[in-house]
Amino acid sequence: MHKFESHYIDNLVGSEKDYYERSPINFVEKFSCPIILFQGLEDKVVPPSQARKIYEALKQKGLPVALVEYEGEQHGFRKAESIKFTLEQQMVFFARLVGHFDAADEITPVKIDNFD
Repeated sequence: MHKFESHYIDNLVGSEKDYYERSPINFVEKFSCPIILFQGLEDKVVPPSQARKIYEALKQKGLPVALVEYEGEQHGFRKAESIKFTLEQQMVFFARLVGHFDAADEITPVKIDNFD
């Protein structure tokens, strides 16, 4: 983890009570749109378990949801192939679920639970 990332959330979020009140996992009932999550498996800022927890909760709720995990990536993706894949999957996700358009390039989408 970069020195910058090690404590910057403390100043942005605040107390433990603030963390709870701002954490999306505590408000899954308010989610109403499709979501795709991208998670680095070596992320120390947002542990992979948190992404998996919200993914499972949204899947159980019946929302279209996908989770893409990257081996060897942290909080900010650094590998060119991870960045490219993320951008492609974001575009395809939005094309399929939000804009209802076809992508110009041939891109195989990840599986979207409660949609595919």
